[in-house]
Amino acid sequence: MRIVFMGTPDFAVPALETLIQSEHQVVGVVTQPDKPKGRGKAVQMPPVKEKALEYDIPVFQPVRIRNEEAVGQLRQWKPDVIIVAAFGQILPKEILEMPRYGCLNIHASLLPKYRGAAPIQQAVIDGAEESGVTIMQMDEGLDTGDMLKKASVRLDKKETGESLHDKLAVLGGPLVLEVLRELSEGTAVPVPQREEESSYAKMLKKNMGHIDWTKSAAVIERLIRGLNSWPSAYTGYEGKTLKIWDADVVQEQTEHAPGTVVRVEKDAICVQTGEGILEVKEVQLEGKKRMDMGAFLRGYHMKEGMILQ
Repeated sequence: MRIVFMGTPDFAVPALETLIQSEHQVVGVVTQPDKPKGRGKAVQMPPVKEKALEYDIPVFQPVRIRNEEAVGQLRQWKPDVIIVAAFGQILPKEILEMPRYGCLNIHASLLPKYRGAAPIQQAVIDGAEESGVTIMQMDEGLDTGDMLKKASVRLDKKETGESLHDKLAVLGGPLVLEVLRELSEGTAVPVPQREEESSYAKMLKKNMGHIDWTKSAAVIERLIRGLNSWPSAYTGYEGKTLKIWDADVVQEQTEHAPGTVVRVEKDAICVQTGEGILEVKEVQLEGKKRMDMGAFLRGYHMKEGMILQ
């Protein structure tokens, strides 16, 4: 088949590489425009563009996929199917209906659970026992199309948003190849999503990571893992932002107010939450590098009774 691939971040790269190495022909790649990143604001290419250029595949970077130029470029490529993985723009009906086999989305959840922009992180934050990838026939809704195939993984006890991202990223390519084979053979069986079982994972924002110490230690610990590596969970320490990268839940309760440091140990601090104690083991102070709590305590003062904001 002639494939146009649409994707932008690291998550989409393994699927693109799998398609390039397959018997199919990736005739073009559509990705978001290059953007300035980092402190120096140097312009960087999206990871998908970097991978496409490795194989001399034409790359198109429209500001808006709906404009005439974008639609015209897609028509020139004459795709049999368009495969989408974390592209970042909504496709109009004109594009959805363009290829013979339509547009397929590699979505990082077991639909209909966790439609939307951040299904990977939300699964960790919610304490889900499993997650996975769904290949979906795209329609005009947001992740509402018929499901064609799924692959699932169990979440580890200390699963993070980053580790789950890496597990799911490698599932999409082989799974979409199975779907392409079934579509070509006429054996694919679309399964409608049950609307009553759906949920939405909204886009991540930095302020989502601000820890509310009145919540339970279990909820906070999952937030820390879910938002690792971006945007990360954080609290206030002496007027600065203190990111928390690793912590454990301790089934213990004191009379102290939530956010109070109730114990300072050699390599951890114990903070009272709304329910239980959070044992903080790895942190990063604003402007500094990540470090284990033991190293932090050797350089910074933290004592019992201190309140984290």
